Amino acid sequence: MLETLQNFLNPQGFVAHGHCYLWQTELVWLHVIGDGAIALAYFSIPLTLVYFVSQRKDIPFNWIFWMFGSFIIACGVGHVMDIWTIWHPTYWVAGAIKALTALISVITAVELIPLVPKVLALPSPAQLEAANQELEATLNRLKQTQVQLIQTEKMSSLGQLVAGVAHEINNPVNFIHGNLVHTTEYTHELLRLVQAYRESYPQPTGAVQAVIDASDLEFLNEDLPKMLSSMKVGTDRIRQLVLSLRNFARLDEAQKKPVNIHEGIDSTLMILQSHLKSKSDRPGIQVVKAYGDFPLFECYAGQLNQVFMNLLSNAIDALEIETKFSHVSDPPLLPTIRIQTSTLTADWLQIEITDNGSGIPESVRQQIFKPFFTTKAVGKGTGLGLSISHQIVVEKHGGQLDCLSTVGQGTTFRIKLPIQQSEQRTVPKSVFA
Repeated sequence: MLETLQNFLNPQGFVAHGHCYLWQTELVWLHVIGDGAIALAYFSIPLTLVYFVSQRKDIPFNWIFWMFGSFIIACGVGHVMDIWTIWHPTYWVAGAIKALTALISVITAVELIPLVPKVLALPSPAQLEAANQELEATLNRLKQTQVQLIQTEKMSSLGQLVAGVAHEINNPVNFIHGNLVHTTEYTHELLRLVQAYRESYPQPTGAVQAVIDASDLEFLNEDLPKMLSSMKVGTDRIRQLVLSLRNFARLDEAQKKPVNIHEGIDSTLMILQSHLKSKSDRPGIQVVKAYGDFPLFECYAGQLNQVFMNLLSNAIDALEIETKFSHVSDPPLLPTIRIQTSTLTADWLQIEITDNGSGIPESVRQQIFKPFFTTKAVGKGTGLGLSISHQIVVEKHGGQLDCLSTVGQGTTFRIKLPIQQSEQRTVPKSVFA
């Protein structure tokens, strides 16, 4: 045993130096440079593998990279020993290194064989891309479904609210309005009777004259008809508001039907009337209507009225936060919303809602129709109004909703809709230009 150890440490004792080309310098350097380059390459590869595995801890079977790294390092050490043994015949050390390399390579090969089916079972990049696209499409469908559910819930809640308000208000208002006709008639008859008594008895008794003086009969004769007329105007106004609520929600119209689109716009403006009034920091919002000669338009009236509500509400919000409108400016700059309707062709119509606010930056304008996108503070908006409006116009009615804006000048929302939607129509290029 001692002799074997001595022979391992001192191979010159029993193994002759096997390199017989030491006197050929070019050949020596050829081997040195070749083995050195291979060794450097072998040492650099494990470093790359170690960095890769450390950065991607999610990669399956990462232990095989450590096995490959050990095997490659052992191979690199073997090539360094090949350089060493050119001048130093320590062949036992070189052989031990090769044996270690062989052991690591065999273990790696054995472990690699059952690993191959598992690796082959992993999805290919093309499969991953297809799965990713399918997941993205599913996510978009889920978002769209979520928007539709929110829209349905909003319309349902709005319909129930309108139905309750309209019912509770309509009955007593109709009762009052109907009785006002008779009350007015009876009042005029009583006033005529009083006048007849005054003409027949120009000199009333003292008691009657006292009542006349106390009640200010002349004022009653003049003011009572005016009061009844004002009450009738008030009940007419309430009835008009109830009708506007019904027209806005269209509770009894679940299918497409021809409607007067201007009535829907006017009903929406009636509901938003309180937001148009002047406030302490700005004058009232002016609404300019430029209605064209429209035919009846076939649509889902309730849904399209929701589009008008969203667009007009956004225009009002934009004008309310605008600082250039004030009572002290001379001349005063009035916040204005312009609503213009026109026919583009025999089959297409256009509705434009324009405000003279501060406009929308281009980076924001490109995203305004995306679900849940909003520039308002938390609690001030859900970011669904314009997204739902776009869906109603494009998907429900086969039209187009665009936003045109110039910063500092204002914003225009342009709706283009086919008049008849019972048939699939080819959209003229001139319409969507």
